[in-house]
Amino acid sequence: MLTLVICMIDVVEKNDDFIKTKPGLYKILFVYYANYFPYIANMLSPITVFIATVFMTSRLAARTEIIAMLGSGVSFLRLLVPYLAGSGLIGLGTYFLIGYVIPDSNKKRIAFELTYTKNPFHFDGRNTHIKISPTSYFYIQSYNNESHEGNVCTLENIVNTELKMKMKADRFIWQDSTKKWRLENVRIFDFTTHPNRIVRKARIDTVLPLKPKDFESQYMKYETLTNSELNAYLKELRSRGADNTATYAVEEYLRITYPFSVIILTLIGVILSARKSREGAGFQIALGFVLAFVYIIFYITSRTIAQAGSMDPLLACWLPNLVFAGIGVILYKSVPK
Repeated sequence: MLTLVICMIDVVEKNDDFIKTKPGLYKILFVYYANYFPYIANMLSPITVFIATVFMTSRLAARTEIIAMLGSGVSFLRLLVPYLAGSGLIGLGTYFLIGYVIPDSNKKRIAFELTYTKNPFHFDGRNTHIKISPTSYFYIQSYNNESHEGNVCTLENIVNTELKMKMKADRFIWQDSTKKWRLENVRIFDFTTHPNRIVRKARIDTVLPLKPKDFESQYMKYETLTNSELNAYLKELRSRGADNTATYAVEEYLRITYPFSVIILTLIGVILSARKSREGAGFQIALGFVLAFVYIIFYITSRTIAQAGSMDPLLACWLPNLVFAGIGVILYKSVPK
């Protein structure tokens, strides 16, 4: 139900774009929403499992069945075992979905968004500097991502703040047939000789740790990479010495921590709703909703802070689970056993 509500809200938001770009009903339903629905369902899985746990357990407690179990000699820890087993299976399924299945569907969903709901992407960077290895820096004055060519580029090799070599070209063009960059009107400055040596060449075809895809839209790219693709891309960025790895590192850690949130929230749901309340099951379900949405806010906030580089990605990803695990321990100590 929550997923359907979110999909309807998304329809309302994107309706004007659909009318303008005319993707067709088939693409809207079977290319976009057929892939958007599992994405939202997976994202909400810890919350929906938590709410379902609270709803069912509070009903058991309201009918005095929890008290009967404990009175017959079943310990509270033993009562948690089936919940732990069920949430563990769901968490394991969530891990494989978020790591391998959802990214493949996201490729189609995000490609649809870029085509029909977003403005065409144009690389508009001017005087852009890119670190392509720990000692190499690439500079471009301008670049056209449609023709895959740019004006004025330099490649500098700097070791311990000392400029060793510099290559400057007036134009650089991607050669799709050879998978190389063609540099035109090239000047190479060697600062390791005395006097400094300058070599001029009309044209050079060379391999650089840059591809045209590096100048394309990076919109939600981290969500389209499977675990193996994400690890390979992070390794590539780190080998360049790039600084913009936080977003992808956060995604890598979240795919590990997210399934654990299913288990933690399930156990909190049991502990929270196992006590018979005079207010009835409605109060416990309402409290469950409040805790669930507090977790969502905490999760989104910590992720945003980590992506901005203000917090270590590993700590930011584990922090919501650690805090709610602590809440679970406190609640467990207050439950009659």
